[in-house]
Amino acid sequence: MLVLLQLILLFTLLPLVELALLFWIAQHTGALFTLGLVIVTGVVGASLARHQGTRCWMQAREQIERGEMPADSILEGLMILLAGAVLITPGVITDVAGFGLLVPPIRRLVARSLSARLRARMIVVHPTGDPTQRYREDDDGIIDVEHRPADDDR
Repeated sequence: MLVLLQLILLFTLLPLVELALLFWIAQHTGALFTLGLVIVTGVVGASLARHQGTRCWMQAREQIERGEMPADSILEGLMILLAGAVLITPGVITDVAGFGLLVPPIRRLVARSLSARLRARMIVVHPTGDPTQRYREDDDGIIDVEHRPADDDR
């Protein structure tokens, strides 16, 4: 319920604040300047997002070819996609957030924070389904299993 309320506030209050801010800018600089600002930030933002998204995609492909899991590249790619989406929407607050996500150090900081929050909310249980047996973060990665031929099951 709380998430629904947050989404409603995000999709109603944020556009109203953005609109009020754009009107304020137009009053102090002029309507043409404000319109130009919206268009330029959209074009520049989309171009930067496309360029960085391509680099991120290439990095993920290289990691896959090396046999590595590209989890960080995928998360950064999603944030670049989000940055591009908010940059093409008119608004000053969303433009600042979008350009912030296009700055690699800021994006990595947000990715680390988001990743830590997601990991804190995850519960990984033992493959047997026994919730009392959990994997620890400090595990050495070795999983001990017993093997028996499939014929024994019949």
